[in-house]
Amino acid sequence: MDAGGGAGEVRHWNAAVNGITLHVAEQGPATGPAVLLLHGFPELWFSWRHQMAALALAPDLRGYGDSEAPADAAAYTMLHIVGDVVALLDHLRLPKAFVVGHDWGAQVVWHLCLFRPDRVRAVVAMAVPCRMNVI
Repeated sequence: MDAGGGAGEVRHWNAAVNGITLHVAEQGPATGPAVLLLHGFPELWFSWRHQMAALALAPDLRGYGDSEAPADAAAYTMLHIVGDVVALLDHLRLPKAFVVGHDWGAQVVWHLCLFRPDRVRAVVAMAVPCRMNVI
């Protein structure tokens, strides 16, 4: 995780990953297991504000909030979005993370488990059952 203080203030930073820039909000202890929180539609990192003090990282996904929004619709496949998450883990030098997804974020975490199970310690998917759309 990004170096910084403890559970107090939310820290905001940007990561150049997978050909775009993602905005990341971070809160919680700088040590301990990484928990990646993926928002739903039409939410942002802010939807996790009550959980972040005890946890850690909540990026705005591709095309949302302060993250970059490529103009080409073809840049929004599940392969791109999961690639962003994997690249963010690489950027943070995290071999694995706990991932939590709500709504659209749940689809992302299910596909992350499908495409890169080696990067997932455990998964929590809320509000959306596993439905794989093979690309």
